[in-house]
Amino acid sequence: MDEGISGKNITDRPAINEMIEDVKKGHIKNVLVFKIDRLTRSVVDLINLVDLFNNYDCAFNSLSESIDTQSATGRMFIKILGIFAEFERENISERVRLGFERKVREGYSLCANVVSYGYDRKKGEKIQTINEKEAVIVKEIYKMFVENHMSYHYISKELNGRNIPTKTNSSWQAKTINDILTNCTYKGYVRYSRMDKKRYFEVKGHHKPIISEELYNETQSLINKRAVKIHKKTPKENSYFAGIIYCGMCGAKMTTHGAYKKDEQGNDISHVSYVCPNRRIDNCTAVSARQPKIEIAFTQYINNFEDFNTIDEIQQVAKNEIKNQNIELIKDFNKQLEKLERREKELVNEYVQGKIDIENYRLLKTGFDNEKNQVLGTMKSIKTFVDEEVTIKKENIIKTLKENWERLTKEEKRQFLINFVEKIVVVNEREVGKRDGTVKILNVEFNKE
Repeated sequence: MDEGISGKNITDRPAINEMIEDVKKGHIKNVLVFKIDRLTRSVVDLINLVDLFNNYDCAFNSLSESIDTQSATGRMFIKILGIFAEFERENISERVRLGFERKVREGYSLCANVVSYGYDRKKGEKIQTINEKEAVIVKEIYKMFVENHMSYHYISKELNGRNIPTKTNSSWQAKTINDILTNCTYKGYVRYSRMDKKRYFEVKGHHKPIISEELYNETQSLINKRAVKIHKKTPKENSYFAGIIYCGMCGAKMTTHGAYKKDEQGNDISHVSYVCPNRRIDNCTAVSARQPKIEIAFTQYINNFEDFNTIDEIQQVAKNEIKNQNIELIKDFNKQLEKLERREKELVNEYVQGKIDIENYRLLKTGFDNEKNQVLGTMKSIKTFVDEEVTIKKENIIKTLKENWERLTKEEKRQFLINFVEKIVVVNEREVGKRDGTVKILNVEFNKE
């Protein structure tokens, strides 16, 4: 015992700390107290001690309160303590969150991990200051994206080629570029809860901006337009039709194959072809098509295209089919939600009946909450799409293609296709006795704007 020392905390009590060390070493298998307040008067300390005892297989008994962790009553008491512990942790978390939120609303950046590239903040200072050397690169990144129409991949490739390090002295990645282009810090604002859209907000900050609000807003508009079509795997520059070419015989998305190389003078001598994946398993007889022939056929298709009414009708039919599919998906997701809610009620009953402990209850409850949030998030996205009225300015797209396709670089062609073309259906009609056939474009489907 710690004679003459208050039981309000355990920090300044040598005997208690010695006991804790003995429990950790396995020297103590049962802690017996006459009354709980003789051990500690702090609920938080008591909870921590009981957690410690459980972790090291040490029983805990109190004579006055008849608490024995080996009995049902004692276990019930521990569960009650767990509820208090959860309440205390949530209280602390909420106070911290409110403190962070208040700081941001006052215009100060949290800089919780690393200060944004382009800024510095010395220890003890609230306001970040511009790093002039890095700020030049930030402005250049926005220019490359907005004015030069460069993708994230090629911007990062450009910066890595010039041996320009990131804030953490690592190489540039497409995600790093995206983070910079979507960070409101550069227009003089601060943000809060970037990963939670419900609590997210932006306010004017005390720091100086690196770019104008107009440029930042223009960048966000371009990003939203490019987000219409996302490819998980960035195709090589030479295979700029990748992900868009579909087989005219079975409807499968065609894959690329070929050699990507240059001659001694640095000229591109790549040989890119597109092949139906079903042909490899003998489920389709489509012949592979080389990219130069696809490009010729695509150019001819665009130059001869005049029937805009027909393409409007095709898009409307496709749009209605997708809507009907999404409505069915929403019904399925509603069933999933009902199932999760039933399982959640069963979990509560099992906890009340003592079939599971507080730790397992919290773990399973968190799992159910995460599943429900995922389902609800997906349903929200689908409902937004179903409710949207989709239009497409096909005349402008076709006109731009006719006027500029031949002038575009391979990367620009790639970006153009991503932004405006959803699908190109091709077929290679091979003649008997000839090595190469005639590639024809059967249909072109355009992205919805």
